[in-house]
Amino acid sequence: MGRGSGFGKAILFGEHFVVYGLPGIVSAIDLIAEAEVKSIGDGITISDERKGAKGYTEKKRTQQKEAIERMLENMGINSEKRALEIWLGGNLPGFSGIGASAASSVAIAKAIAEEFRMNLSIERINEIAYEAEKAYAGTPSGIDNTAATYGGLIWFIRNLSGGPSKIERLSIKKPVRIVIGNTGIVANTKGMIAAVAKRKKANPEKYDLVFNQAKSLIFEARRALEDFDLVRVGRLMNENHGLLQEIEVSCKELDYLVNRARERGAIGAKLTGGGGGGCMVALTPGRELQEAVATAMEGEGFRVLRTKTGINRRYEENDQIRNRISRL
Repeated sequence: MGRGSGFGKAILFGEHFVVYGLPGIVSAIDLIAEAEVKSIGDGITISDERKGAKGYTEKKRTQQKEAIERMLENMGINSEKRALEIWLGGNLPGFSGIGASAASSVAIAKAIAEEFRMNLSIERINEIAYEAEKAYAGTPSGIDNTAATYGGLIWFIRNLSGGPSKIERLSIKKPVRIVIGNTGIVANTKGMIAAVAKRKKANPEKYDLVFNQAKSLIFEARRALEDFDLVRVGRLMNENHGLLQEIEVSCKELDYLVNRARERGAIGAKLTGGGGGGCMVALTPGRELQEAVATAMEGEGFRVLRTKTGINRRYEENDQIRNRISRL
């Protein structure tokens, strides 16, 4: 039996903009997807025991099957050997916006590699997970699978020519508490990316202006994180959410949670991920502030994750990752 795991993530800056080659800043969170694979049975069977938003597993089932087929094809595993039992679990819930699909793809890729005794580098695992992400996102930026594979805090720039993306590990003074609030809406990442592309083509002047603002903001955000100026980081998160509203990827539920977090004292808050539902992230340094924001959302019936950003952990090359990531 092969085993593997992958990190969940929160995009702090740059979602959607990274698709077009602008930088993005993404952080792994201290929650993981886990997979076990056995080369037995008839065809491919999937037992998905992750907890998530209502209907997430069902709505993603077709994409999940396509993702696994893409991985197997990319790994050179022929149809005769595609008799697999796949189990998915872990403490990362199946929410849209926190890299659940990418984390599961990394976990499955590593488990398959172990089951078939394939000695794959961490870079190769990331490539396989990127291929799987095409099933969920159509034209993925690669930022989700990169965070799920490597962990840590990452500066990411997609190579638009098809070559390797730029992946640079960032570090901050210490991990910072955040709250991730879930709208309960299962988002369609592929559809959101396609819709942005359509609107950008129809209104290039507006979108060029927004994208230029986003580029400047993301570089400033990197400096603020490295300086550990959390007030500035929070302000920039708020501005980033405004830009995402401009390109029409937010929704009333996300805006409500963002505003609710700010009202309860969050230094900054924005949607995270593809938008159109899914999750938002609030910067809440300190246990007391984190709890105040989290309980306010929970009191209104929303599901919440209390976690941290800036966790400086990563997978070592060729390590099959059997250890659970402890809650911080």
